Amino acid sequence: MIRLTRFNGGAFYLNATHVEMVESTPDTVITLFTGKKYIVRESAEVVASRIVDFYRQTFPASAAPRVPDDFIE
Repeated sequence: MIRLTRFNGGAFYLNATHVEMVESTPDTVITLFTGKKYIVRESAEVVASRIVDFYRQTFPASAAPRVPDDFIE
């Protein structure tokens, strides 16, 4: 799970394995595979980094998912 901050300042933990997409619109919107969306204070880059760190800690023997080339601006 990764720790994130809602716009009202409240912290919550999100299951990183359920994240389908992270985008800046300019607010950071996280879309889960269920279609549910979260708007958070962290930038898309910070969220992506936390997801990669989660996978590195959870599955150290395997490679972390690669961030698509079109994500890097």
